[in-house]
Amino acid sequence: MSRSDETTPTSQAVPPAPLRFHGGLAGALLPFAFFLAGVAWLALAGAPDERGFWPVLLGALAVGLALARDRSAYAEAVIHGMSRPIVMVMVLAWLLAGVLAALMNASGFVEALVWLARSAGVAGGGFAAASFLLAAVVSTATGTSLGTLLLCAPLLYPAGAALGTDPVWLMGAILGGATFGDNVSPVSDTTIASATTQWADLGGVVRSRMRYALPAAAVSMTLFALVSGAAEGAGAVGARALPELSVSPRGLPMLVAPAVVIGLLLARRHLLEGLLGGAVTALGLGLGLGLFPPEAVLYVDHARFSARGLIVEGMERGIGVTVFTILLMGLVGGLEATGVLERLVDLAERRTRTVRGAELWTFGAVSGAVLLTTHSVVAILTVGDFTRRMGERFGVGPYRRANLLDVTVCTWPFLLPYCIPTILAASTTVSGEAFGMPRISPFEVGMANLHSWALLAMVLLAVLTGYGRRGEG
Repeated sequence: MSRSDETTPTSQAVPPAPLRFHGGLAGALLPFAFFLAGVAWLALAGAPDERGFWPVLLGALAVGLALARDRSAYAEAVIHGMSRPIVMVMVLAWLLAGVLAALMNASGFVEALVWLARSAGVAGGGFAAASFLLAAVVSTATGTSLGTLLLCAPLLYPAGAALGTDPVWLMGAILGGATFGDNVSPVSDTTIASATTQWADLGGVVRSRMRYALPAAAVSMTLFALVSGAAEGAGAVGARALPELSVSPRGLPMLVAPAVVIGLLLARRHLLEGLLGGAVTALGLGLGLGLFPPEAVLYVDHARFSARGLIVEGMERGIGVTVFTILLMGLVGGLEATGVLERLVDLAERRTRTVRGAELWTFGAVSGAVLLTTHSVVAILTVGDFTRRMGERFGVGPYRRANLLDVTVCTWPFLLPYCIPTILAASTTVSGEAFGMPRISPFEVGMANLHSWALLAMVLLAVLTGYGRRGEG
């Protein structure tokens, strides 16, 4: 690698010319089509483990390499996509979050949550609604849906077994609450990206967004309360399988650990600093209060010639989603290097004729971008300039444009089984197995995210009827 390659970011981010594929545009899209078909098959077959997506992604990369006219350039684009700093941030965050969850569960915190819910008379659908509200508060305060899932899901999901809450709807409620904050928080990356690309002030964007987010939240929270009572099935079985669950407030002091995480994130500290601080706090509290013995933290398994313990087991929880993310971002990197996203945006710009048409093209363009890249911020940045130009041409205000972008990207990635939020949410359900709760597939989790479905209905209603358009001019 030359010195110019080391010092010039754009030389790494964009190849000298768009990648070309045998078969043209169809050849460029075929690797992603292969991936989507494989993931859809596994999701519909009920395979909940993201490790099953590994060979599908490897196959998609092989298809891309076989079809690329310049295989070396395609390989470089894949490696660049995998090596983005945000990917490594997510990887380390998942590993630390797994450690925090393992320490919290071993301390008896889940049993303490059950005790607290029973004392407050919250169970069944009420616990799902409460979980949605709690996740919404955390995600709004921290601005991160993934961080909220890492923090809340391993603590709230296991408690559903003893509280008679349907597992699928409970996980959907937690994911829905995480979606809410991603959509409205002033420190959310999507909020910041949508406002800045439309040259709008952040405060005005957040205030105007409430007209979409709050009705959707009210509807989804009510539905979660109505449908989340455990029926005959996994949730009810889990509840009957734990009659001996010893519920007590003994683990409640462990609340300090997630509070440390939230406090550090509110102070604008890095996500990794927050998670590491929470893990260290949980370790100190657990040992200091005698909630778990020191030998459970880390020990040598002589029979297997390996180190085991809560820390190792916690980190192992993040391996599946880590490998999936690295491979997925490599596939996305290869797709971005073709320039196909830019061509789709140009096509939309040429065919827009009316205000409603401009908004429909904005919805369609950002939907297409997020479906192809699976990344909300990348999708907003991809079509941001197009949205601003079209909006200015047809008199669509900056708040309106920002809201159309952000509300849309808070639907598809939180519904579809091949996107990181649904994959991550499904992977966290492993925390409930010891308490009688089943592992859930990404497909089931996404379909149960009523808040994103409500947001999707809201944005389509706004575009088709003009709801909110005049107030955001």
